[in-house]
Amino acid sequence: MRELSLNVMDVAQNSVRAEATLVRISVTESDKDDRLTIEIADDGCGMTQEQVQQVIDPFFTTRTTRKVGLGVPLFKLSAEQTGGSFDIQSEKGVGTTTTASYVKSHVDMTPLGDINSTVKILIQCNPQIDFVYTCTTDNGSFTLDTRELREVLGDVSLDTPDVLLWIGDYLEENTKNIYGGA
Repeated sequence: MRELSLNVMDVAQNSVRAEATLVRISVTESDKDDRLTIEIADDGCGMTQEQVQQVIDPFFTTRTTRKVGLGVPLFKLSAEQTGGSFDIQSEKGVGTTTTASYVKSHVDMTPLGDINSTVKILIQCNPQIDFVYTCTTDNGSFTLDTRELREVLGDVSLDTPDVLLWIGDYLEENTKNIYGGA
């Protein structure tokens, strides 16, 4: 994939298919440590260790529409080709955590891409699921937690245009603040 945010979308959609009610997405970027770490954790149905091994195999998929599943294997490859690491921890009935760590200065480093749009689209397409997105840099951190939004909004759905506009603005403003933008 051309952007890591697309890998995040793919893994988060796997969480949705695993019947997660809460998906946590964390992006930690440090120029000081020369690292970018992406973690997606869910409370879905989880997997056995055998299933975890199958997920990282590009010739395995649970989908019936195609015979290969390249999302997770490409995510793994993108991390490892920078000298980083990739890990999936899962427990049946508990959930799954996928972590990809990258060496930012490596020549094969894939750009993060538009992670804010990815988070917004995930919320828009799955308004019944809670998402917690945390972005951390050397300059600070912010979190968007849809559970908090639900408390304020009451019966208003997260996929309402005005709510989505607010979410997009919130993500952009806070991203600029922690990346040192104007």
